[in-house]
Amino acid sequence: MLGLALVAGLATAPTATAATVSGTAPTATTAATTLTVEEQRLDRAAPQEILRRSGFDSVAPQFARALAKANSYAQAERLVEQQGDRLWQRAVDRAQGRGPAGGDLTRDDDRPLYWARLGMTREIRTWDPKFDLSNSRRAKLLDALERTSRGQDTIRYSHNRDMRRILVTGFDPFTLDIDSRISNPSGATALALDGTIIQTADGPARVETVVFPVRWQDFTDGTVERTLRPYLPQVDLFTTVSQGRVGLFDIERTNGAWRGNYPDNANVSLTETIPVSDPASQPQWTSTTLPYAAIVAANTGRFPVSDHTTVTEIPAGETTSVTRPDGPTEGSTARGGGGGNYLSNEIAYRATLLRDRLGLHSSLPGGHVHTPVLQFGTGNTDPATGTITDPEFVRNRLDIIAQVREILKVAADNTTDVRK
Repeated sequence: MLGLALVAGLATAPTATAATVSGTAPTATTAATTLTVEEQRLDRAAPQEILRRSGFDSVAPQFARALAKANSYAQAERLVEQQGDRLWQRAVDRAQGRGPAGGDLTRDDDRPLYWARLGMTREIRTWDPKFDLSNSRRAKLLDALERTSRGQDTIRYSHNRDMRRILVTGFDPFTLDIDSRISNPSGATALALDGTIIQTADGPARVETVVFPVRWQDFTDGTVERTLRPYLPQVDLFTTVSQGRVGLFDIERTNGAWRGNYPDNANVSLTETIPVSDPASQPQWTSTTLPYAAIVAANTGRFPVSDHTTVTEIPAGETTSVTRPDGPTEGSTARGGGGGNYLSNEIAYRATLLRDRLGLHSSLPGGHVHTPVLQFGTGNTDPATGTITDPEFVRNRLDIIAQVREILKVAADNTTDVRK
């Protein structure tokens, strides 16, 4: 998410309105006090058009009708988990050409999943059930929907030891107060690659993917560790992916233990050391174990690929931060990894720290890939007058997805299958 440095400040989120996607909203007063900042953005023109032109505008109304029939918390819990799984699978199927497109938006589009999920969370948040529903249980329903609709509980690898295993993570769209048309190529890549097979030099590899929110609080609550911990000991390769700089890929060499103050999708800003378990043993820096030299040298697509080594640090014994082009110096304090100090750096830091704490540093290739910023076509850059898609925008996204796939193949070709 290095692209943040290229964008001006965020606008203030709009006030919640009474309308919801389903048209069965509570009163404006109730909605204004309960809807999240992300849910409030749903009523803008661009999200509504994205939902309508993908066929995902039916998701929230159908979910609301099913939810209204739940007579107990147990029924509601089962329904939410089933519907969350169904939404994820529908988005994956659409991206991979299975079933109807549902509209004229191209299948590579990640945005319908994001906005449809928010329509569902809004229904849960404002639901008045037939039974008593405590705040904690409502929160559990919301958590179940987040988990299932992001593919976090549907990671499935073959028991065939000849089938290698690759794990990839992506992100939701972000900076939506600047332009609510925005797509995130890392999320689109996750949908396009989930469950697919890549032929590597050491045999076929199955790719499993998940998507994470762009919210500080979810990361504080441990969503990355909770999702990845069961699988890192099982996989041959992992990479976290996010959107970075304009016009190029970055293989991030170093990740820093620091959060900058840029607002997330909930318009929350934080400036602090990344909070993790056992902070007493927390390192200031973690590093990639991806075969970065081989990736950079390979011809993986039309965008150049950089071995990105720059960090921001406070050198040992000093108080002012400096930029180091060749990585951190001994004893320094992190103020920004290669991927900056936003959530892309944080997911890379958390995933590689988890790898190291599981004792896998020397045996598990893993790190972070920053994709190019996904840009709209010439003449379609103004969010106030532009359209939600254009041919160049689609071409850019498809090319990024294809190049991530090639980067994964090169990474797998240049690592050993340690499970054999």
